[in-house]
Amino acid sequence: MNPYQYNQQRWKFFLLIFAAIIAAASLLYTNYLVKNLSKVERTKAEVWAMSTKSIMTMPDVDDEFITFVYSVRDSLAVPAIITDEKENIVFWRDLDSTKTNIKATTKDSTNHHLEYDPHYFEKQLNFMKKSHTPIILKLDNGAKWMVYYKDSWFLQQLRVFPYIQLSLIAIFLIIGYTVFNSIRKSEQNLVWVGLTKEAAHQLGTPISSLMGWVELIKLKFDAEDDETLNEMENDIKRLEIVADRFSKIGSTPVLHNANVYEVIASYIRYFKVRTSDKIIFELVGDKHVEAKLNIPLFDWIIENLLKNAVNAIASEGKITVKISENIAKEEIFIDISDTGKGIPRSNFETVFQPGFTTRKRGWGLGLSLTKRMVHYHQGHIFVKDSEIGKGTTFRIILKSNLTYEPTEI
Repeated sequence: MNPYQYNQQRWKFFLLIFAAIIAAASLLYTNYLVKNLSKVERTKAEVWAMSTKSIMTMPDVDDEFITFVYSVRDSLAVPAIITDEKENIVFWRDLDSTKTNIKATTKDSTNHHLEYDPHYFEKQLNFMKKSHTPIILKLDNGAKWMVYYKDSWFLQQLRVFPYIQLSLIAIFLIIGYTVFNSIRKSEQNLVWVGLTKEAAHQLGTPISSLMGWVELIKLKFDAEDDETLNEMENDIKRLEIVADRFSKIGSTPVLHNANVYEVIASYIRYFKVRTSDKIIFELVGDKHVEAKLNIPLFDWIIENLLKNAVNAIASEGKITVKISENIAKEEIFIDISDTGKGIPRSNFETVFQPGFTTRKRGWGLGLSLTKRMVHYHQGHIFVKDSEIGKGTTFRIILKSNLTYEPTEI
């Protein structure tokens, strides 16, 4: 792992730990508040139960005292149900009025009275039993009342509030991270585009000079057919292509219809004479498929993949390029396989990240640029398969320029 990736992973780890601490602190503090408010609500429930008992059992007293007791009861009410020892409902408070007062009609249409919905009360009573320990009230006649209650709406909302709050913060952070990451990548892209265009500009003068020197040598020594000078001229032309590639980065490339097999074959002919004789190149597959290509950039794609394949082979081996077509989806598959050291499955996606490299020397930009250039061609690239010690296969998917009409039977 390069230093950039190490620092990035370390900061991500620290931020994750910090976020976990904030989340834990928020949940613990909210739990502390809930516990204290729960004690307050139990006190309210006890006071409400005692005042209800007083109202229902007290002898006739003056109206002013009764009004006071009613005021105390109503100000301290929480959703609750009072039952006797046989779980017959005696009184209830702050429940759904549409469920607790249902008009029931007997056969005698003049006989109307209000009663509660038994199924609703059974459900609420079971819920209250699970929520809190009941408050027991002893009556003067020796009987007992059981007071069941549940948390108020406010306390219920407070229990879920931290989860809602943390979810909103997480959504905000994700959106913020995405936006800032996009801005950072845009700034990096501008820097890379500027560097590549400047490199292309700087290469222009020495390349032109080298071309002139080669022509001068040919004329001076009458060496038009000299093989060494011809190869030097090929390399200078390749430098021109490289400079042209750099100048195109950051601009929308112009694509032209081209035969994929011929373009790849042309580059392999140039590349293999500059590689070890112990590495065998094989190009197989459909020779007629066509796609929209920018040939200088597409050559760069093939160059990067072939160089990676050569570097993956220790001493001798084989590199196979297979071209096939998915007629149904009108796609072209280009599989580049080597017999090298292979890639761990965990790195299938990582190899395309800027800065990732397994070599002691190298910037780790080859596959990142390759992926970008494949994207320019409206295609995709990925590691199709790899096995440690046996080799790797990269697959490029391009849109075929040939369309097929269904055959009428």
